[in-house]
Amino acid sequence: MSVIGVQGEERHDFTKDESRQIRKRSLRLLGSLLHPLRWKVVLTMAVIVVSTAAQVAGPALIAYGIDTGLPALLSQNWFPIALTGAAYVLTGIIAAALVGWYIVMSARISQAILIDLRKRVFLHTQRLSLEFHESYTSGRIISRQTSDLDSIRELLDSGINQLVQGVLYMSFTAIALVALDWKSGAVLAISLVPLFVLTRWFQKRSQVLFRRSRVASAKLIVQFVESMTGIRAVKAFRKEKRNEKEFGDLVEDYRDVNARVIQVFGVYDPGLVFIGNVTVAAVLLVGGFRVADGEIAIGVLLAALLYTRRFFDPMEEMAMFYNAYQSAASALEKISGVLEERPGVPDPEHPVDLWSSTGAVRFDGVEFGYVPGRPVLPEFDLDIPSGQTIALVGSTGAGKTTLAKLISRFYDPTAGKVTLDDVDLRDLHPKDLRRAIVMVTQEAYLFSGSVADNIALGKPDATLGEIMAAAKAVGAHDFIEGLPNGYDTDVNKRGGRVSAGQRQLISFARAFLADPAVLILDEATSSLDIPSERLVQEGLTTLLADRTAVIIAHRLSTVSIADRVLVMEHGRIVEDGTPADLISGTGRFAQLHAAWRDSLV
Repeated sequence: MSVIGVQGEERHDFTKDESRQIRKRSLRLLGSLLHPLRWKVVLTMAVIVVSTAAQVAGPALIAYGIDTGLPALLSQNWFPIALTGAAYVLTGIIAAALVGWYIVMSARISQAILIDLRKRVFLHTQRLSLEFHESYTSGRIISRQTSDLDSIRELLDSGINQLVQGVLYMSFTAIALVALDWKSGAVLAISLVPLFVLTRWFQKRSQVLFRRSRVASAKLIVQFVESMTGIRAVKAFRKEKRNEKEFGDLVEDYRDVNARVIQVFGVYDPGLVFIGNVTVAAVLLVGGFRVADGEIAIGVLLAALLYTRRFFDPMEEMAMFYNAYQSAASALEKISGVLEERPGVPDPEHPVDLWSSTGAVRFDGVEFGYVPGRPVLPEFDLDIPSGQTIALVGSTGAGKTTLAKLISRFYDPTAGKVTLDDVDLRDLHPKDLRRAIVMVTQEAYLFSGSVADNIALGKPDATLGEIMAAAKAVGAHDFIEGLPNGYDTDVNKRGGRVSAGQRQLISFARAFLADPAVLILDEATSSLDIPSERLVQEGLTTLLADRTAVIIAHRLSTVSIADRVLVMEHGRIVEDGTPADLISGTGRFAQLHAAWRDSLV
């Protein structure tokens, strides 16, 4: 995990060391994005330098035309004034053409950066371990891919142009002014002192406010996404009023922080105008006396006034750039934080290939806890022979699902090891691990697409015949054939066209098609009604044949097909035996079975 990643993302009161680390992290990311485009960036910069120089030449040409061209014209020499006019038009054409070229090139660079960044965020978050996704809400991930990337896009599309053009324009203008009349340049230099103070004040206050604005925006997105994703629970528990208040409070916070941002700009923008106007007045006053004394020509004074006025023109645009910059910088900090996250379950450096698997699983001195110091599985040992079907039962929190996650290598043990065919799962090649071990969860998530596509996740190159055979094996074929388009029916978002029980049957077909050596069913029959559960029992028998299986179930009817039952409490196995032996005894499983049997009467 990164130093400042998931846990610190929503904070805005970072220490100096943390802020420095965040900036370095963001700059590393920005550098890696720009490196493949470095020559395009160099060419773009060269174009804008020449364009800016052409724009800045205007006032100097005007001064030459007034002070040299007009006296020559009075002497019937029209060449200097004509030359000045032609040069002014030519520099204008050059500047316009190069600015257009620069805009096109900078847009291509910004789009290339955004495409690269968007792909990185998606691919990296997909590679991260389950631990990350269980602690990092979907709303926050969506915020990274939407509002944060949009902020960076706005900066790249227009903000960078404003900054580069503004900085170059101001620099070239100042140089031209000093070259034309150094005393007017000195007056401008004096104005830089209050300008620096005002800008520094603006930077300090806006930096904090923009970071808070990004946090407030992310919270809004999280609240909205979670409310819409859990809309069934919202309506079932009449949470609309509470959501209305919570969302309203978040909207108010977002409005308040943006109002404070506007207040800062309300001081900065008028301050820029005031300093600019005072500086122009000072140049005019000083220059006026010097013209009267014959020290400078009137054309030089006019050019000095134009340069002074133009020097302050980009400042307001640059202030707007700083607005976009702060928003994008905060977004880049959050995105870089996600990209700095490292999988809690890393791929092995020297993976071991497993060409075939018998499905023998062993827990050897395994310790594991989601929170340090709070073990869920303390000193856990277990042998699951090849081809054996075991059922895990026990109260909620006993460690059943944790055990399943360790077998699937969604997590790694903090001590000890979990092996498949005597190979530590941490050393096993990921492709072999995912081929050998498949987990069917209670959620039975279906992706947008057809029923056939969802079953084929277990074997992407499967033929329709193989897909249909898998569906028949688990008892899903009949209801699929009854759908509007059979196997071509679009299950729609989150499987909206099929019931919860039917989704579960499709997930069984998917697992059957994958043909793993080890199959884990984590509450996989909980969504089935009694008739559907009876229907799937035969399918489960087929599904579990000739493979190692771990069944986690609260419904004891599902346990009856197991060869062996493990009763777990507080991360330990308290009973171990066949279903018949445990039912005939007086232990925990016998009590659970008796209670379940009585509930059916």
